[in-house]
Amino acid sequence: MAFGMTTVLLNLANAGFYPVDTVVLAMGIFYGGLAQIIAGALEFRKGNTFGTMAFLSYGLFWESFAFLLMLPKVGLGAGPSPASLQAYLFMWGVFTLLMFIGTLRISVAHMAVFGTLFILFFLLALNAGQIAGYEGIICGLIAMYTGIAIVLNEVYGRTVLPIFPRKTS
Repeated sequence: MAFGMTTVLLNLANAGFYPVDTVVLAMGIFYGGLAQIIAGALEFRKGNTFGTMAFLSYGLFWESFAFLLMLPKVGLGAGPSPASLQAYLFMWGVFTLLMFIGTLRISVAHMAVFGTLFILFFLLALNAGQIAGYEGIICGLIAMYTGIAIVLNEVYGRTVLPIFPRKTS
């Protein structure tokens, strides 16, 4: 949910509904960032390598992205050049593609989250603007669905919202 909600908020801005402002930054720092870092630490304690890597990495993505936007505004360096921002987003796309491979053994819902996120990072790296924004909204909504499905399925002890688990034989 933290990743999904933060992704929807940022990409509503990317789609042109409003500017990137302190709402997006605060959400990125605390719910997209800090909450996922905590989740990553908890996944580490459970021995879930995929969950640890995903939550810690994307939590730190949100932290770093918020700082990329904030540091120039407080006089701590120039903003990123178009080329460096493109490289940053491209590398996150590569990372996401590699993580996508891991989802092939988890669930169709996880595959959809990481697959659409991979596309989003490359659209952002290509400076695809509004198209990236709309694709990012879809990615975020899929992540929100996946997050709430996992919670509700556990709470009710049955499949309330399917995530279509993959067979791990």
